[in-house]
Amino acid sequence: MKQLKIPKFKNEDEERKFWSKLDLSQYFEPADFSSIAFPNLKPSSRSIAIRIPEYILIRLKEQANELDIPYQSLMKQYIAKGLLQKSSK
Repeated sequence: MKQLKIPKFKNEDEERKFWSKLDLSQYFEPADFSSIAFPNLKPSSRSIAIRIPEYILIRLKEQANELDIPYQSLMKQYIAKGLLQKSSK
């Protein structure tokens, strides 16, 4: 690994210009990297609107209540399970 000298920057624009012109592949080899894990990193979520028949929603809420979990969490589990089953076929 080559040594990289990083100057002191007067402002962010100067720093941005420095990094944009630099090819970091000249300073690192694959052996310089190590594996890292982020065990507490949560996947980002996005709100959606979905229309489902009311009887399905009622049944979902009943099942969630029996399992003592929020119904939206149960819905996410069912969707994930369906996707995994579909991809394994």
